[in-house]
Amino acid sequence: MNQKTGPLFYTAIAAFIGIVIFPFLWVLLASLKAPLYLYGEYAFSVKVPEYTLHNYISVFTNHPFGRYLLNSFTVGVLTMLLSISIAAFASYAVARLHFFGKTFFLGILLAVSMLPQIATLSPLFLFMQSTGLRNTYAGLVIPYTTYALPIAIWYMTTFFKQIPVELEEAAKVDGASLLGIFGRVLLPLVSPGLFTTAIIVFVDAWHEFLFALTINTKQSMMTVPVGIAMFQGEFTFPWGEISAATVTVTVPVVLLVLLFQRRIIAGLTSGAVKQ
Repeated sequence: MNQKTGPLFYTAIAAFIGIVIFPFLWVLLASLKAPLYLYGEYAFSVKVPEYTLHNYISVFTNHPFGRYLLNSFTVGVLTMLLSISIAAFASYAVARLHFFGKTFFLGILLAVSMLPQIATLSPLFLFMQSTGLRNTYAGLVIPYTTYALPIAIWYMTTFFKQIPVELEEAAKVDGASLLGIFGRVLLPLVSPGLFTTAIIVFVDAWHEFLFALTINTKQSMMTVPVGIAMFQGEFTFPWGEISAATVTVTVPVVLLVLLFQRRIIAGLTSGAVKQ
């Protein structure tokens, strides 16, 4: 049944979008204001005598922000590749194999993903310290992958379950090996889910803060969230620089989502409708 939408509907949509994007617009405005107009009578004013790019220039000239970006990007990409590689095989096995305690295993996976990070922080820190992995990319990639895998396996399992077993049997009849079937038949079919999971894992690793703050304390190995937190001095709070850095970090993620919007929606909604 088709129903026409009225002005009230569009008003509600506009109000919702305005509420959602208001914090981001306010941060963007603060990043463009001259430091003089961030406080006092101009603090809550949109119209100020001067807008400038000074805060953006200062972020890259007064802080090793480029290094922070490189570290976050490297850790995010490595976590994404490692998580997706393991999750693809593991989820296929969970979807196809029938073994004792399968439901319990999936329950454990889900429970692990719900553990608060603070609960595992102390043992992880001691492990990284004893193995010499502190202030390295591996020191962050390992815990990030640990937390990303349960959700990735859960999510990917639903996609493999939707693929008919007859396709694999037909490929076997044609002489394809098990690895060939997995790589040339199954992976292309689950690519929407694979792509969506990869983006979710990357974004989670991109803005993770607690592990990065504790494990990588050397300035040259800090990621963006920790680096921005270090902008604050004992007696100063560079709100303009923090806003500029926040916008700089957010833009790539927004562009990534907008660029692959159709693939992400296809991955998230796949399986929602019974076929």
